[in-house]
Amino acid sequence: MFGAGDPRAEFVVIGEGPGADEDAQGLPFVGRAGQLLTKMLEAPGVGFSRAQVYITNTVKCRPPGNRNPEADELAACAPVLTAQLAALQPRVVLALGSVATQSLLGTKEPIGRLRGRVHPYGSAVLIPTFHPAFLLRNPGQEYKRMAWEDLKLARREYDQRRTR
Repeated sequence: MFGAGDPRAEFVVIGEGPGADEDAQGLPFVGRAGQLLTKMLEAPGVGFSRAQVYITNTVKCRPPGNRNPEADELAACAPVLTAQLAALQPRVVLALGSVATQSLLGTKEPIGRLRGRVHPYGSAVLIPTFHPAFLLRNPGQEYKRMAWEDLKLARREYDQRRTR
């Protein structure tokens, strides 16, 4: 699964890998987590439709049993993701969850320490936040509030950097 959205988007969302629904439909983020992601992006103050952004994953195939991608799987898919990002030339990358964030930043630091701030990422900036699937599994307000702050930060960074 390659990705979906506007090929000229300057705002790119990168998740971990396809789940069962995504594997069946051949599109990223179409299951429950994808529905939540759509609501998060469309929320007032963030204001993106799915058609305005580009959504992809760090790995392009569903890992067996929907487990987290392993290091060799991430490494095998890295050139494809690198080529995607080179073609897209985003200004802002929103990284969803630990796997995507750690892979993109080349760190083992937990998402709780990485989120809430802007990370340089080539000619773009990377904003880590919680994966929507994590938010569905942990419905407490604290995580939702932190994800909301991350999304507003990503929007502010986008507004400061956009050229088109």
